[in-house]
Amino acid sequence: MKTIKAVVGVLHNSKGQLLIAKRQDHQFMPGFWELPGGKIENGESLEQAMIRELNEELNVQVIELSMNQSMSHQYKDRMVELNIYNIDEYKNSPIGAEGQEINWVNIDELTNYELLPTMKAFYNSVVLPNKYWITPSSNHQSDEWINKFEQKLTSDITLIQLRSKTPLDVSFVKSLHHQCQQNNVKLLLNTPNKTFDESYCDGWHITTNEMFKLDSRPCADDKLLGASTHNLDEALKAQKIGVDFVVISPVQATQTHPDTVPIGWEKAKQVVDQLNIPVYFLGGMGLDDLDETLKIGAQGIAGVSAF
Repeated sequence: MKTIKAVVGVLHNSKGQLLIAKRQDHQFMPGFWELPGGKIENGESLEQAMIRELNEELNVQVIELSMNQSMSHQYKDRMVELNIYNIDEYKNSPIGAEGQEINWVNIDELTNYELLPTMKAFYNSVVLPNKYWITPSSNHQSDEWINKFEQKLTSDITLIQLRSKTPLDVSFVKSLHHQCQQNNVKLLLNTPNKTFDESYCDGWHITTNEMFKLDSRPCADDKLLGASTHNLDEALKAQKIGVDFVVISPVQATQTHPDTVPIGWEKAKQVVDQLNIPVYFLGGMGLDDLDETLKIGAQGIAGVSAF
């Protein structure tokens, strides 16, 4: 099986829209939409290939770029190793210089297009935030818990995991979800006895034990599904069943679990490098760790008291 190494670029316009290009009839998987880019030529660095490809395809001159993420995807007859770059600054208005159709689209419109498999995996890395707040797992209806929840709704948190080890009152959860909707925050349920049909949430977060009981994705594609993992094998299993992202923990030592040996940054990075889906780091993480987390390609950090 041949391996193809390629680069693609993430370009935004002044409206925040993303540029996508349609593969032509003579290309592999014609008619599918993708990020613009192409194969790396012999002797080229990744950055050189990215600059050349966008100049050839779009008549764009790249000024500044930065790594977004790397991923691989296995087709029936080939393996594609893809390096995705953020095009932070560029000159010239993009055109279909090779006769290809291009479109500027809003992020939430991407799912209206027939996307390459790699684009589907990339989508969540674009729409998910870099901070994932996990609620305290007890005393849910106490004043302290409610106040903390409401504080997060008015901060920069846009993704919340409602965590509980015991079933919660449905009316209470519905009220929390309503508050989240009013503040453009997504609420994922990590509670016992999930049916994956609950309408009063934006998705679910499954434990490692729950994940191992599944052979396929248990919910609709328009809902978010996250999973807790503790090593590469668990993370790969989660990806196989179709989760949208994983949380890997503990990356660093924590006060709440002092006897648990952390996996460390190196093994956490191995998870990021091997997965095609977003990875959050959990355990001993704080806002001071966010920049380093993003530099090595992770989606961001998760935590109860991290922010």
